[in-house]
Amino acid sequence: MTPDQARTLMHEWVASESLRGHMEAVAACMSDHAAIHAPEEVDDWVVAGLLHDFDYEKHPTEAEHPFVGVEYLRSRGDVNEPILQAILGHALYSGVERDTPMAKNLFACDELAGFIVACAKVRPNGIGDLKSKSVKKKLKDKKFAAAVSRSDIAVGIEALGVDQTEHIDRCINAIRAAADRVGC
Repeated sequence: MTPDQARTLMHEWVASESLRGHMEAVAACMSDHAAIHAPEEVDDWVVAGLLHDFDYEKHPTEAEHPFVGVEYLRSRGDVNEPILQAILGHALYSGVERDTPMAKNLFACDELAGFIVACAKVRPNGIGDLKSKSVKKKLKDKKFAAAVSRSDIAVGIEALGVDQTEHIDRCINAIRAAADRVGC
């Protein structure tokens, strides 16, 4: 599956502009990270970002998401297994290990991308001048974007073995480059 095909599928399944923007933000981060870790797999990493939550709107429970979506993608036959495993692994409750760079990065980018977008939306210049220092300050405010799991963000960064500031900066820059698709 190509990123364009994944984007079309996402639009067929997801009506919420906010959720679409979240998936675009994660896809932007995944593209940036793939360019470093797996340049030959950039499209696959983008597809994982675009589709990781595509079933959430219709199947929001832990009993369904992301399992229903992955089974649908598997039945299509045009999405490779590493993408499916990464999508399953982005949900801690799935029990699927994140044992590939793609899966680790998807998990590390998911919650953080949502948090970065939330930070951008309360700034006068949006993502335009957002810095990691501001994101890190907001992470300490448990009332801000309270639904975002700070624990998942920390676990994801630790699993990558990278500096927190470096990871946040990379994600900010990737989302900034895709701001028109993300909506921030």
